[in-house]
Amino acid sequence: MTAPVGTEPLAATTPVAQPEFEGRSLLAIAWGRFRRDKVGMWSLGILVFLLLVALFAPWITARMGVDPYALNPDAIDPNNGGVPIGCGTPESGFFCGLSRDHLFGVEPGTGRDLFARLLYGLRISLFIAVMATMVTVLLGTVLGIVSGYLGGRTDAVIGRIMDLTLAFPFLLIVLALSGVFTDRLTSMGVPEGNTSRIAYLILVFSLFGWPYLARIVRGQVLTLREREFVEAAIAMGSGTRRILFKEILPNLWAPIMIYGTLTLPTYIAAEATLSFLGVGVLPPTPTFGSILADSVTYMNLIPSYLLIPGVLLAIVVVTFSLIGDAVRDALDPRAGRA
Repeated sequence: MTAPVGTEPLAATTPVAQPEFEGRSLLAIAWGRFRRDKVGMWSLGILVFLLLVALFAPWITARMGVDPYALNPDAIDPNNGGVPIGCGTPESGFFCGLSRDHLFGVEPGTGRDLFARLLYGLRISLFIAVMATMVTVLLGTVLGIVSGYLGGRTDAVIGRIMDLTLAFPFLLIVLALSGVFTDRLTSMGVPEGNTSRIAYLILVFSLFGWPYLARIVRGQVLTLREREFVEAAIAMGSGTRRILFKEILPNLWAPIMIYGTLTLPTYIAAEATLSFLGVGVLPPTPTFGSILADSVTYMNLIPSYLLIPGVLLAIVVVTFSLIGDAVRDALDPRAGRA
């Protein structure tokens, strides 16, 4: 017996699996935007290369058989003012003094290998800039959060300290107080010499740099402290420390990271400037600024002695600046990129 038309039993159907959608964190979204920025990715590759070169500078120089402090009297002409052999004559080329043994030439008067000195100078410049940036970000973030959240007298005191710090002429203060502060650091237990000078540079960069970030953070906190999640945390009895560093701070990573990436190249250039003026690291320890200061004297005789360090310094500063711009675009939700 057949079933009436239209009353056939329905065949069992298996439910269709619905695709699962996984949410992406803010870091994943920012990294996706950053990867689509070709300039940012190229700059990141160059930065990684420079960091590896600076990190393994002793190994690289040892493999190449050069030393930043070793004298090479056979590479200079004592009868021609101590300039590298092949330089200082009308027939000298633009890149005179460069050879297979000394890729970037040698330092006039001493014969020290310029390639090795640039690698070691890159290490010192990056160390000073990175440490100063970390201290600046730490001070600016903490004081900016406290000032913006607590308000009242605390905000007024921190604000006046910011204004007072920004009112000082940075370059004049650094030049005038270099000897005094270096001696004070030595009396406090910091080793004398380049160690105290490096500590002095990190200290002055941080003390004069934190107010800029603190003002940015304070402005953000003034808005965030009125948000619902902060009011909910207060209603649940959370302490001030938890509200500041567990609720508000995670919402400030974007401006903090942007400021840090843009500040680091500024400190690299500032360190080179102070070393050029004689306030930085003592010779014979190399830095970009000290090499450029020495190269000015021989600019007409050995153009490459000025050009090579100057171009390398420009590459380092521009690379960090481009990465800072790419990070800013990646973290900015109004950048117009999905």
